[in-house]
Amino acid sequence: MSHPRHALDEIIHAPVRLSIMAMLAAVETVEFGFLRDTVEISDSLLSKHVSTLEKAGYVRVTKGFVGKRPRTWLALTDEGRGAFQDYTSVLRQITEGSRLP
Repeated sequence: MSHPRHALDEIIHAPVRLSIMAMLAAVETVEFGFLRDTVEISDSLLSKHVSTLEKAGYVRVTKGFVGKRPRTWLALTDEGRGAFQDYTSVLRQITEGSRLP
């Protein structure tokens, strides 16, 4: 048998992307600025990581306006929610010392 770490999703595994995914897993949708401030990163770094997650099909980006101000909202797709659940399951296997089935 191989170690569970081999089952970790490399797209999610980067610390900033893991933080983004964890935040999005806890909500239906979140505004870009709120996520940026919560994860404590710059606009450009958040944009870069969101782009990676969006290309993987894990995050849905919706743009619109509040009054005359442009806004961007982020949400996990069903695929992203499943990938995050799988990722956290593997982390539990690693931290609890169990093996993959």
